[in-house]
Amino acid sequence: MTDALSATPSPDKVETGVRDTGPIASGLADVLADTYRLVFKTHAYHWNVEGPAFYSMHKLTEEQYENMFAAADTLAERIRALGHLAPSRMDEILNRSKIEDASGELTAGGMAQDLAASHERIAHRLHALAELASSRRDIVTEDLATARSAFHEQAAWMLRALAKS
Repeated sequence: MTDALSATPSPDKVETGVRDTGPIASGLADVLADTYRLVFKTHAYHWNVEGPAFYSMHKLTEEQYENMFAAADTLAERIRALGHLAPSRMDEILNRSKIEDASGELTAGGMAQDLAASHERIAHRLHALAELASSRRDIVTEDLATARSAFHEQAAWMLRALAKS
């Protein structure tokens, strides 16, 4: 058992026909970092939202953070499947992420608008990742990026619509 616990994670050479996996893994790690930051932000707003839109916002954010938490595992596992190590330190998550924290206290509408902008930011990064993956013959990452972008675009639309209430 002692030997089994002494294995250290390491990168691997993977031969699937994907060209130059480093930039793809880095792009996936960026999206993973954004996802983790947005999971926390979404969960915090879920806990703290108040007012007439409470129930709608509370339920919507719960659905969204649960989806993103599951997606984080999928993103990290894709990085590993490409032979690279997934981020494993919080400082790396914070440094890679483009998701920003709002300043001050927000209304329910302000929370929805802030989350919508964060979802749009991740969708933008996912579009770039899909293009990068396509150019390197990585149809799996391209498909993953496309599916995740669809989720984030829909999440932004729903949040923007809720903010109008």
